[in-house]
Amino acid sequence: ALVSTQSTGVGDVTNRTAIIVDDMADTCGTVVKAAEKLREAGAKCVYAVMTHGVFSGPALNRLMESCIEAIVVSNTIPQHEKIARCPKIQVVDVSSIIGESIRRTHNGESVSYLFGNVPL
Repeated sequence: ALVSTQSTGVGDVTNRTAIIVDDMADTCGTVVKAAEKLREAGAKCVYAVMTHGVFSGPALNRLMESCIEAIVVSNTIPQHEKIARCPKIQVVDVSSIIGESIRRTHNGESVSYLFGNVPL
């Protein structure tokens, strides 16, 4: 897995809640380092939101030992076993939006409509 060796923060996080957003959480080395930097910069708490929670290798241990309050991922990858080992993981169900986008594509309807009208 690739681990970022450099990061740059933008803005003042002192006494604020920080949210890290990324596409994927694999070994979680980068997100944990980013969370540590945010706490060092004065953030009162750190959350992470990732599209895909791969959580391979040392990821769950890193998350449990980290200052990250919670990590929210979509259900594009099953998380039941990982949640049992790491209660910091929270899952958002994206099946309805994916299903609706497939239906719209199949029927030649606008997918961009979903950007402002998410089915629940």
